[in-house]
Amino acid sequence: MSQTNTQLQRSLSLTQATAINMIDMVGIGPFVTIPFIVGLLQGPLCILAWLLGALLAYMDGMVWSELGAKWPEAGGSYVFLQKLFSPKWGKLMAFLFIWQTVIQAPLVVASGAIGFSQYLSFLLPLDDLQKKMVSGGLVILLVILLYRNIKSIGRISVVLWFITGGTIIWLIFSGIGHFKASQAFDWHIPKGGINALFFLALGQSSLKAVYSYLGYYNVCHLGAEIKEPSKNIPRSIFISITGIAILYLGMQITLLGVLPWQQIASSDFIVSTYFSQVYNHTVAQVATVLVLCIALASLFSVILGYSRIPYAAALNGDFFPAFAKVHSRYNFPHVSLLTLGAIAFVFSLLFRMAEVITAIITMRILVQFVAQAIGIILLHYKRRNENFPFRMPLFPAPAIISIIIWLFILLSSPAKFIGFALGIILIGVILYKIKQRITD
Repeated sequence: MSQTNTQLQRSLSLTQATAINMIDMVGIGPFVTIPFIVGLLQGPLCILAWLLGALLAYMDGMVWSELGAKWPEAGGSYVFLQKLFSPKWGKLMAFLFIWQTVIQAPLVVASGAIGFSQYLSFLLPLDDLQKKMVSGGLVILLVILLYRNIKSIGRISVVLWFITGGTIIWLIFSGIGHFKASQAFDWHIPKGGINALFFLALGQSSLKAVYSYLGYYNVCHLGAEIKEPSKNIPRSIFISITGIAILYLGMQITLLGVLPWQQIASSDFIVSTYFSQVYNHTVAQVATVLVLCIALASLFSVILGYSRIPYAAALNGDFFPAFAKVHSRYNFPHVSLLTLGAIAFVFSLLFRMAEVITAIITMRILVQFVAQAIGIILLHYKRRNENFPFRMPLFPAPAIISIIIWLFILLSSPAKFIGFALGIILIGVILYKIKQRITD
């Protein structure tokens, strides 16, 4: 395969990379998870889940920043896991990551598409079949939108980010005249006190919050297409996390100060409900349209980033060769994009929102997030004189903290999802052994 068919272009600026990260992070996530989080922690203590999610994003963001600045290549974790571990273990970890990506990337897209159809039902009465038609149709539309040159995608991402940030800022400022501080900050201890059940609820609510923060690392998947990656990848990660954390906390506190927490917990369309109460039904419909635009923007970014991972693996001979093909005119990995889009289409017709969110997080914790944090710690001690364009402050504290929080969230998850995550890893190991025997 010629170099011109496989070489990606470094065309994304810091602004565009940050926009891609932030629209990936927001999406439909907070608008569908807020009721879960508020209900689990029974009121304003839900802020703890958002703060824990932000802390995890910062700590884990340190790990991703080091890795992305050092190895700015297409594929993100696929590249990092091979570099961090020995050839034997690195190959296995990279294969497990690709195996999980083929499952969890379409799940991420499906979750956003399902959330999109849920919010659309506020505007149009939809039965279950019609919701599935909407979610499946949205996946098809996104693939069509992404079937173009990366420079065009960078410009589109900035426009989508203005819609995303503007909508959340509008929500926050709309509540000023209706805000009740005593209601928003009524941080009472649950009846049972701070016990095991409380920490279980905190872990499960934090899992939902983390789902809404995921995406701060999307720029690493696009490492081969970022200008000045050693500087812009870490900058885009921390700008994204800071901006999104401020918006999420502001949005959650505003909702708590305007609506009773019981109403928030029971609402299927919390943003629409909020705007109906603050303004009227017509304004709520406008806000719902904007939420749908945000969901579209996030999925746009998600599919863009994930499509580069099988592409990178195929280039290296670790995945099917067809995935290494780049579109002759628009210069993007079209086979990878079309395949992930097709699987996401099927998943969007099969699964439910709450289950998809939990499965997405638990499946990724060990092979991707925890493994990378352990790997970067080991790399620092094995190669003390190694050049790192970006170094995390207070090393290794951020990496250790991220490991602890990730494991806390995993162990707080329902047993069936922990079993699901371990089962996916086991199947991946078996497939890897089969692949080795075939190729040897």
